[in-house]
Amino acid sequence: MTATGPSRILTLDAVRGIAVMGILLMNIVSFAMPDAAYVHPLALPPVSDGDLVAWGINQLLFEGRMRGLFALLFGASTLLVMARADAAGGSPVATHLRRMAVLALFGAAHFLLLWEGDILLHYAILGMVLWLARDWPVDKLVRAAVIALSLHSLYWSFQIGGALMFQAMATGPDATPQMVAGYRTMLAGFPGPGSPAIVRDLAIYTGDYAGIVEHRLSDKLWTPWELLKVLGGESLGYMLIGMALMKSGLFTGEWPRAAVRRVMVVAYAVSLPLLALLTCWTVASGFDRIVIMGNFIAWAVPLRVLCALGHVALAVLLVQRFAASALVARIAAAGRMAFTNYLATSAVMTTIFYGYGLGLYGSVGRAELYWFVAAMWAAMLLWSRPWLDRFRYGPLEWLWRSLARGRIEALRRS
Repeated sequence: MTATGPSRILTLDAVRGIAVMGILLMNIVSFAMPDAAYVHPLALPPVSDGDLVAWGINQLLFEGRMRGLFALLFGASTLLVMARADAAGGSPVATHLRRMAVLALFGAAHFLLLWEGDILLHYAILGMVLWLARDWPVDKLVRAAVIALSLHSLYWSFQIGGALMFQAMATGPDATPQMVAGYRTMLAGFPGPGSPAIVRDLAIYTGDYAGIVEHRLSDKLWTPWELLKVLGGESLGYMLIGMALMKSGLFTGEWPRAAVRRVMVVAYAVSLPLLALLTCWTVASGFDRIVIMGNFIAWAVPLRVLCALGHVALAVLLVQRFAASALVARIAAAGRMAFTNYLATSAVMTTIFYGYGLGLYGSVGRAELYWFVAAMWAAMLLWSRPWLDRFRYGPLEWLWRSLARGRIEALRRS
């Protein structure tokens, strides 16, 4: 099976299924709690020991990695779509840009009408430049990814490092009243307990639908562009790595199992102990806001990339080992419908937690949220394969494809 052939690539579909399920492990907090709680575990009291354990596990294994895995697979799939367009005699670049334009519209609608945690518009904007790298060899893709990730991490390391230096001066014995006042102002901009934004979020998201949409239009409209600043370099790095892995044959079975296993072992051996140290530092600091933000946006980034590569290698090994199993088939079906499942998750979870639905926003503890995750996973696994037994594409994949091609694609299987 080649990357340009018309057949589905089971490994790619299954890993995408794992990614679309796994991203909910972190997104569930944004669906159910104020924004500050996504970054700071003590932002919304009361906080139980179970909540802290759930936070710690996510910091060690999942935070940033599921989002990164999603971006990595976006890059791999983008390269695959362009290769298939080329093989079919079409224009790879025109095909890609049309897909990105339609994806941007979906992302904007998702952001305004359902959930401001949308990542689709972010990917569409970054995806507009990916065509420039379609012919790059693997080593050039890897170098570009390293540059993008390094610049991102260095920029934010300097920013957070400056904040830590100011904290040390403003809390020291020689601090002037002006320094103390400036420090308090600065600290208020970091997520944490007592933030005025928490009270605002609780009031808005326990309210009606019209009020939530109005809030997005008036106060959140620039969020997608802020996301580019905060995560753009990291996301682009992951996408380029995904293109490199696709070109090198990881998802098409061209890597020896021993090589995949070696990547997994090295990635985990390097990243997990250091990620554990960063998590312990956060706890030892008393959950200092600046330390938490530094780990979130800067210092953990290279380690998260390594850990994500370990996750990819582990997933590839498991999928190839159990390729004939019913569970892998269902996970792969969920991956083929990742676009639909991602947006359906937003519709379901916002209806459960926001005021116009069941109104559970801010009232469910962090640990208990994972019951909702398990239920949504079950729904994805249960409905995706029966749908694809009857139809060629997921419903929103079909709509995306039809809009991008400018014609109604056949949906039902003959």
